[in-house]
Amino acid sequence: MMGNNCEKTFGPAAFLSRVGLGRRIVELEPGNTFFTQGEPADSVFCLRQGRAKVSVVSEQGKQATITLLFPGDFFGEESLGTAPGPRLATAIAVNRCTAFKMKREEMIRVLHRQHNFSDQFLSYLLARGMRTQADLADHIFSSSEKRLARVLLLMAKAVRPEDPQAMIPPITQETLGEMIGATRSRVSFFMNRFRDLGLISYKERIRVHKPRLQAVVLGQFA
Repeated sequence: MMGNNCEKTFGPAAFLSRVGLGRRIVELEPGNTFFTQGEPADSVFCLRQGRAKVSVVSEQGKQATITLLFPGDFFGEESLGTAPGPRLATAIAVNRCTAFKMKREEMIRVLHRQHNFSDQFLSYLLARGMRTQADLADHIFSSSEKRLARVLLLMAKAVRPEDPQAMIPPITQETLGEMIGATRSRVSFFMNRFRDLGLISYKERIRVHKPRLQAVVLGQFA
């Protein structure tokens, strides 16, 4: 769900920030979209500042948030397919965002010419694929409560991987519900239970006690 950081893995500040033919910097206000489900997939993004989310809408109009994006995350990589088609999801700015945008043709050119970049980008995509498989298995086999624990834990690791107690960015219970397939009221119930058990604490923002929440995810919390 939350991926490797392109700042650390690829060092794009010098590489991707060189605007020119096929690449530019985009700035979005909260609620604006980088791209919309069904649009032609013609570019790849790397989030530089802010937070965003990727959501899908079913034919029946039901919306689900499938991942949260943090600074350093790539998204829109489906445009690199042999025969790119429409976008499969919508990427929305949660707060004010800045991102690098590279046209499909420019990204492919860079991947062919910059072998170190392409090797690391492939590793990034493989890691994201493994997380996607883990997310799918989690939805199939885990309870809503355990799915919520895993989402909070992943967010905490993405923000402060070395800190056993990490403050995660603001997120609504509605968004958490979309991510785990539960109603807002169920999320509220689980959050209160987590707080009572000492797994999290929160006032305006949520502080995650990672070792305890990790035990819940692994089924080791008594």
